[in-house]
Amino acid sequence: MLIIAFLPGDGVGPEVAGAARRVLETLADAEGMTLAFRDCLFGGAAIDAAGDPFPAETRQACAAADAVFLGAVGGPKWDGGAVRPEKGLLDLRKSLGVFANLRPIRIEPGMEARAPLTPERVKGVDMLIVRELTGGVYFGDREEGTERASDLCVYTREEVERVARIAFEAARERKGKVTSVDKANVMATSRLWRAAVTALHEKEFGDVALEHMLVDAMAMKLIQAPAAYDVILTENMFGDILSDEASVLSGSIGLAPSASLGAGKAGLYEPIHGSAPDIAGQGKANPVGAVMSAAMMVRHSFGNDAAARKIERAVSAALAAGRGTADIGGPDDTRSFADDICARLEG
Repeated sequence: MLIIAFLPGDGVGPEVAGAARRVLETLADAEGMTLAFRDCLFGGAAIDAAGDPFPAETRQACAAADAVFLGAVGGPKWDGGAVRPEKGLLDLRKSLGVFANLRPIRIEPGMEARAPLTPERVKGVDMLIVRELTGGVYFGDREEGTERASDLCVYTREEVERVARIAFEAARERKGKVTSVDKANVMATSRLWRAAVTALHEKEFGDVALEHMLVDAMAMKLIQAPAAYDVILTENMFGDILSDEASVLSGSIGLAPSASLGAGKAGLYEPIHGSAPDIAGQGKANPVGAVMSAAMMVRHSFGNDAAARKIERAVSAALAAGRGTADIGGPDDTRSFADDICARLEG
């Protein structure tokens, strides 16, 4: 039995997470897999119910699970509160020991016209952004203040090497190229980053092509020539920004999945979009990011690549048939789109 800690979260989170759950249940029936979902409070919903975005019961369930699935967290309802829902997310990542965030960005054939760039520029885009997740400025010591404030950015060689290794290994299974992004012309942490990545490449991954790029140049290149990139490796804050930039290349942030991995099999899986409280409960949320995150769960935590590919093929077939929510020009609501994907898995 495979146990999934299921954290629907806030806003549209329960809708897209529910769609992913139905797809997983359909897959399990078809593949003879046994899945058990443990429903947990998390984020703003947990603040409302328990005063804590990551309650002890949820923490225990996540620690005992084979994988954790998250819908979305946050919203203006909790802005200005003593504790923000997003703190629960940082604590969750830390408790699971996940340090590498994988965000695949792929333009499905026939979807090029939905992109904000010209179809010629986005044709063939198929990249994987590997973002370091537990170091850098988001986790450094900070000083709050109205006249002076500071955020300390710290990295160790070990932190850089372990996420770089994941990027190089992923590139071996893809097109064999890693672009490491930093700000080595200005920042000491970036100079350490570049040196550590280079040394690991020379020692263990000489068969993979490596290039270094400054983050400001990378931000431009993602618009100018996005199809030129395979695996993009970068630190926490740069990865946060660049992956959101890259996610819109497909025409909707609702299409983008993610997996957060550590040293073991257990991981955290979630679409990269926010909670979108303005459309919550209206059936407008695109479930593809959540469904494809579920496919990443099946691949990385359950070790079943063939079953993961079945989900991915079902999504691709649905998109090719013109199905989808309004954000990608489709006729569906969240549930009917997920139902169509499930039907393709059953067929």
